[in-house]
Amino acid sequence: MEAYLGIDVGSVTTKFAVLNKSDELVTSLYLLTQGKPVTMVQQGLKQIKQQLPKEVDICGVATTGSARYLTGVIVGADLVKNEITSHAVATLLHIPEVQTIIEIGGQDSKIIIIRDGIVTDFGMNTVCAAGTGSFLDRQAQRLNISIEEFSRQALASDTATHIAGRCTVFAESDMVHKQQMGYSTKDILYGLCQALVRNYLNNVGLGKDIRPPIVFQGGVAFNLGIVKALQEELNAEIIVPPHHEVMGAIGAALLVHEEMVNNNNESKFNGFSVSEVNYYTSSFECRACPNLCEIAQLSQSGQVLARWGGRCDLWERILT
Repeated sequence: MEAYLGIDVGSVTTKFAVLNKSDELVTSLYLLTQGKPVTMVQQGLKQIKQQLPKEVDICGVATTGSARYLTGVIVGADLVKNEITSHAVATLLHIPEVQTIIEIGGQDSKIIIIRDGIVTDFGMNTVCAAGTGSFLDRQAQRLNISIEEFSRQALASDTATHIAGRCTVFAESDMVHKQQMGYSTKDILYGLCQALVRNYLNNVGLGKDIRPPIVFQGGVAFNLGIVKALQEELNAEIIVPPHHEVMGAIGAALLVHEEMVNNNNESKFNGFSVSEVNYYTSSFECRACPNLCEIAQLSQSGQVLARWGGRCDLWERILT
């Protein structure tokens, strides 16, 4: 079976998607990165191999996400793409009329504006946690409930409690204050959902022309409280597509399929056996100019396989 593999490695989760030659999803995988991207990529490859038929032929591999370059070296990627392009391509396949994509992940969030099937604008937040999934995870931990229970209770709320959500620290303080005042947990939880949505729209969505159809994807789209809060704030239907949590990986697989067919290339995929290889990651600071870029490097058996991360190529000249 001809297949194409997309891998999306983020700071919180690692996602895999395998498509067949008709661009149908064969299998997918959603793992927690746990601060160990190399280990989780290797573990994911091992699990994906078990989910695939023995006669599968991986004809192309693409990586995306914050660790896309690292992952690309490990797996022998044929294509390395940014998250904006990957998410947009996957969404357009499922909902061709989409005009706005809201993507909220564990530690970052994005908005993608699409007009006539083309990305015309986008915004990203990689700094403030109050507009990401980690904000909800932290509050769930403080209340000693699972994120699934968080979603269920928030959805059951009739009157949300207003939570000051422009900053995670202030939100936690305000949440404790509201608990002490006797507000119900479900109303506080939905208030937190509303706070996250407000923060997202005031930060990532600021100045963006948000038009329906609006598609919501990423791991946080599992939380129906957030879906409800988005619908109320934007006064529009929010579409949560199937496999919303792995859309970046699906988009990467779609892009590499197109790349391999158009160029009639042979895949550079290193094979599933890379799950057994011992890799070593490190970094150093380039002092060739005032930027002081942190250069990441990947090694195996003492040999450097790849380096990346500089704003220019001065560090390459120093090392050669």
